[in-house]
Amino acid sequence: MRLGLQKKLFITAVALGFAMAVPVTGIAGDTIKFGVAGAQSGDLASYGLPTVKAAELVVAMYNAKGGINGKKIELLIEDDVCKPEVATNTATKLVTDGVDVVLGHICSGATKAALPIYKEAGVVVMSPSATDTGLTFSGDYPNFFRTIAHNDAQAIAMADFAINTVGSKKIAVIHDKGDYGKGLAEIAKKLVEESGKAEVVLFEGVTPGAVDYSAIVQKIKRKGADTVLFGGYHPEASKIVTMMNKKRLKVTFISDDGVKDDTFIKVAGKNAEGVYATGPKDTSSNPLSGISIEAHKKAYNADPGAFYEAAYSAAIALLNAIEKAGSTDMPAVVKALRTEKVDTPVGKIHFDEKGDAVGVGFVMYQVKDGKYMEVK
Repeated sequence: MRLGLQKKLFITAVALGFAMAVPVTGIAGDTIKFGVAGAQSGDLASYGLPTVKAAELVVAMYNAKGGINGKKIELLIEDDVCKPEVATNTATKLVTDGVDVVLGHICSGATKAALPIYKEAGVVVMSPSATDTGLTFSGDYPNFFRTIAHNDAQAIAMADFAINTVGSKKIAVIHDKGDYGKGLAEIAKKLVEESGKAEVVLFEGVTPGAVDYSAIVQKIKRKGADTVLFGGYHPEASKIVTMMNKKRLKVTFISDDGVKDDTFIKVAGKNAEGVYATGPKDTSSNPLSGISIEAHKKAYNADPGAFYEAAYSAAIALLNAIEKAGSTDMPAVVKALRTEKVDTPVGKIHFDEKGDAVGVGFVMYQVKDGKYMEVK
């Protein structure tokens, strides 16, 4: 069966089953339907909203030039709150509405939940932030790509920094029990153990959204840890570092790109000082990075937020692939993504056979005087 026909049949089947829950509305005109999915409300909205703004700017740029092959691009924006159970509904809604490609999702768990729906429908998906290694390494989702490096690379950066730069000897590895945080923590734990230079004295998950994290802080203290490696997002990290300071527990706190966000600093306040977190490489020397940031400032009168440049790059990569392929059918778009290099704010990129962007990676940052600064 041709993929285009398969996609149409799947959309029809989904629409029939989904119509009672979500009204299906026709969209006038012959457009390329560009979906954006991620957290746009809730605790993790600061991760998803920058992606919406990136998509708006890139789509406006393309439409100002006449669109692609005479077709204007239309945005379909859906909020998944970074929750897997919501993400499946979000993906179904987008497929029902005839989406051609999707920028998102933002969180790894939500992305993993939504991908089977897009795969069945023949829709290419590209995330600026979902780092769970299995999303690309499993081989299950040939329709999935990302403009951020995977957890293996991030865990290496965290463990190596702890052992060889900080000189950590007793490490507590903490996570938030989610696909992203737990997966990252498991890799980091293995790397520490294999190094032979440090000991994992505690490996434990915390419950997201809990009010009090004093129990885990007490465990870290009792185990004599000199360093915490945390896999998860900023709401939990901010509460943990605040409780650590309240209990006068002075240990090095090293986390991930889920914490490398200004919202963490705003929430944790003075307790954020000295915290380390991995994040995408600094791209300020790339002219397109400056152009994308200035475009955001002009349009929204504010600096962009987390994953903005990776999202801007993903939007460019997706639309460039559609333009080069002359089609929105999945095989054609996938081929173009893997073979056509494109200039973006994160560099001149293309994608390997797994779906990972070639040339992106992680570096370490530290909070100094209320700002994340790259550790040289």
